[in-house]
Amino acid sequence: MNAMSHIGVPTDYRTIFISDTHLGTRGCRSEFLADFLKKSSCHNLFLVGDIIDGWRLRKSWYWDEHHDDVLKQIVRHARAGTDVTYIPGNHDEMFRNWLPIGLEICGIKMRRESEHTTADGKRLLVMHGDEFDSVVRYAKFLALLGDWAYTTALVVNRWFNAIRRRLGYPYWSLSAWLKRQVKEAVKAIDRFETALACEARRRGFDGVVCGHIHHAEMRDVQGVLYLNDGDWVESCTALVEHHDGRLELIDWAERNRLSFFAPRQTRVPATA
Repeated sequence: MNAMSHIGVPTDYRTIFISDTHLGTRGCRSEFLADFLKKSSCHNLFLVGDIIDGWRLRKSWYWDEHHDDVLKQIVRHARAGTDVTYIPGNHDEMFRNWLPIGLEICGIKMRRESEHTTADGKRLLVMHGDEFDSVVRYAKFLALLGDWAYTTALVVNRWFNAIRRRLGYPYWSLSAWLKRQVKEAVKAIDRFETALACEARRRGFDGVVCGHIHHAEMRDVQGVLYLNDGDWVESCTALVEHHDGRLELIDWAERNRLSFFAPRQTRVPATA
C-alpha cells in the first residue's frame, strides 16, 4: 500500500487532497501543480495547509505566473461545483485568524480541520498536522531555524543535481535522502505519524489525512489509516480518492516524466 501508482491518470476523481505547495517560494513546483489541477477534476478538493508560504513572503517577495495559474485553477474548480476546503497550516497560519468568522472566498471554505467520508464509508479526519509537531508547537524559533536549514538544503540540492546532470546521472533528492538517513528525523516522522493516528482513533475516525512533514505515506498505524499527501516542493505528490472509495498516492512528476531540470516556461505577452 506504500507504493505510488504509475498507471494512467483518470480525468475525474471523487476527492483530491494536496498540501505543502509553499506558493511564494522558488522551490515550489507551481507549474507541475497547475498542470495537475488543469488535467484533473474532482467532486471534493482539500487544500491541507501550507499552500501559501507566509513565512517566506514576509522575508522576501517571490511570485510568478505559475503561482497565479495555481490559484486560477483552484478557483476554476470551485466555480465548476467542486467543494473546496482550505485548512491553513503553520506556514499560512495568518489565515487562521479568519477561521472564527467562517470565511469563504470565491467558493473556497476556510476550516481549522475537516471530516471526509469516502465512497466506501471510511471516516477521515483532515488536518494539516503541525499541532502534533512538538518543534513547531512549543519551540517556534527552532522551527524557523529548521525552515532555514531546509531551504539551504534545497539550494545545495539544486547545485548537487546540476553536477549529477553534467555527469549523466539522473535527478536524486539530497534533502529527501538526508531526512531519511538522519536517525532523529526518522524517529520524529514516526512519532508524528503515531500521534496523528492516535488522535484520529481517539475521536472515532477510521483514518487521518495530513501534510506538514513533506513525506507522502499511506499505511496502517495500529488499526488506523494514516495518509500523508506529501508536498509540491521535492516530490509533487497528491492523495486521491477514486469513485469506489479506493485511495491512491500519485507522484505527478514521476508519472508524467516531468523534469526538475527543465527551465520554467514563461508566457510571452500578446501584442496588439
